[in-house]
Amino acid sequence: MPTLTRLYSMQEAAKHTTREDCWVVIDGKVYDVTKYLDDHPGGDDVLISATGRDSVEDFEDAGHSKTARELMKDYCIGEIHESRANVIPELEIFTKEEPSNYTSMFNHPTFWAFPAAILALSVIAAAVFYTRRK
Repeated sequence: MPTLTRLYSMQEAAKHTTREDCWVVIDGKVYDVTKYLDDHPGGDDVLISATGRDSVEDFEDAGHSKTARELMKDYCIGEIHESRANVIPELEIFTKEEPSNYTSMFNHPTFWAFPAAILALSVIAAAVFYTRRK
């Protein structure tokens, strides 16, 4: 069964590059490793230097154990998306930084076509009824 996950842009993930707020991207998944910096066997410098890009090569080159890979799941906060074309619109996440392409149905011309036609027919019917009464 698929799991819903939060989607981030690489630009958004690249903003988190400090010891107080450290995100690492590995193979398209975003990990908030801020709380793990002090516990990382290679030191916090290794993780901080891996921010701002997909660091899958660095991760694989380090030869991490199966236990380390399992531990990563605890820090996963989402995935990277580069193309909005692959995102299901109902699941799209809006942030203040990203302009929304959502448009109101009231701004669409076809929304008003049916009510305008009913109104026009009502005015014509009222005019015909009024002229015949005289």
